[in-house]
Amino acid sequence: MSRTFIEIPEWTHIRSGKVRDLYTNGIGELLIVASDRISAFDYVLPTPIPRKGELLTQLSNFWFDKLEEIVPHHILSTDVPEVVARRAVIVKPLQMFPVECVARGYLTGSGWSEYQKSQSVCGIALPAGLLDGSKLPEPIFTPATKAEDGEHDENITFDQATEILGVDLANALRDLTLALYSAAHDFAATRGIILADTKFEFGLDGEGNICLGDEALTPDSSRFWDASHWQPGGAQPSFDKQFVRDWLLQSGWDRNSTPPELPAAVVDKTQERYSSAYQLLTGREI
Repeated sequence: MSRTFIEIPEWTHIRSGKVRDLYTNGIGELLIVASDRISAFDYVLPTPIPRKGELLTQLSNFWFDKLEEIVPHHILSTDVPEVVARRAVIVKPLQMFPVECVARGYLTGSGWSEYQKSQSVCGIALPAGLLDGSKLPEPIFTPATKAEDGEHDENITFDQATEILGVDLANALRDLTLALYSAAHDFAATRGIILADTKFEFGLDGEGNICLGDEALTPDSSRFWDASHWQPGGAQPSFDKQFVRDWLLQSGWDRNSTPPELPAAVVDKTQERYSSAYQLLTGREI
């Protein structure tokens, strides 16, 4: 999918990421616009998911508001140009830390793959006998490096994160990540959703405060499972882009080549899952 961006009066386009486009107005503010692009396995797929950008932005805003007592966030205003209404926010610039902060409460994905080889995840030893989808004895912090666009993120140990960030900052980010995960997990449980894992990104604002940036607890950055159908031992019914990942894996796609177009049925099912996550978590219609 071409990463075309929208021309917005009074805002200058800086760059485009996998999903978001970044603009500046020259007075120290940034405009982050969530597109309808979807990524999987570190590729941007050629087929967009209609209204995905709106769903991501509105769900992130919901969580930023709910969790701001734990950590401040980067949003200055949701009063954005009409051309990007509901899919954009105005934020303060942050000096982003070069580590992705991942919390896992359940064993799945790359964590499950690693566990099968070493009975550990990111250097954290886990009990024997866990299954794909098992709840962990307690949530764990499993950081990852931030890869350049087109490269693959890599899980690292806490000691490696400490080498990158320093002891004090690594400890602070670990504690914030687990506090945010626990609060979000407990709230999601009241809505019939299991928050299996999630990724946060933090940075320093101009006053030296640690702030939550990027997005928060969306189907792009989290695994949301249907609590009523949770059964360890395999894939779980989900409200995230796992449906897209699963289709790609069974499509015969060579992961060293350009991803294929998504069939209409996969697009529709993915949009349905994103919409369901938003409605169940927020109690609002999109």
